[in-house]
Amino acid sequence: MAFTPLQPAAITRYFTAGTTRIYWAPAISNQAAPSAAEMNAATELDVDWAEHTGFTISTDMVEMPGLVTRFVGSIPGRIKPEASSITFYQDKSGVDLRVLMTADTIGYIVIADGGVAGGKCSVFKVQVAAVAPTRDAEQPGKFKIDYAILQQPSENVALP
Repeated sequence: MAFTPLQPAAITRYFTAGTTRIYWAPAISNQAAPSAAEMNAATELDVDWAEHTGFTISTDMVEMPGLVTRFVGSIPGRIKPEASSITFYQDKSGVDLRVLMTADTIGYIVIADGGVAGGKCSVFKVQVAAVAPTRDAEQPGKFKIDYAILQQPSENVALP
C-alpha cells in the first residue's frame, strides 16, 4: 500500500523566539475554547520570560506480564504533567510579574505556538506553587515561578 508523504513545503516552519506567546489568564470558562474576551483580559508573559520547563504531559506505562511468554507488553496508564516552571526577569523595584502571580493563585497558562489568531495553543489550569528569586552575580535579576498543573491541559486549541 502506497502512502502520500507530507511534503516539507506544506509546513510553514518557524523559529519560536519572537513567535511563540505565553499568557496568564485569570479566568477561562471553557479551557478547550478560550474566548477573545478572556484572552484580551490575559497578561502577556513572554516580554519578561527568561526560560521555562515542563508544560507537557506524559503517560505512565502499565506492564502486562503473562504466563505464556517472556515478553512483557504494556498499555497506557495514568497521564501526568511534567514539573513546570517559568523563570522571568525581575524589576529592580520589585514591580513585576510577582505581584500578579503570588503563591496559591489559580489561573491559566496559555502557550500560543505561532502566536497568531486561529493558530494552535495549549491551555493549562495551574496554581502558583512557589515564587522565588534566583541569584547569580553573573546574570540579570530573575525569579522562578513553579506551577502545579491542576487538570489535564487542552491541547491544539484554536487561539481566538
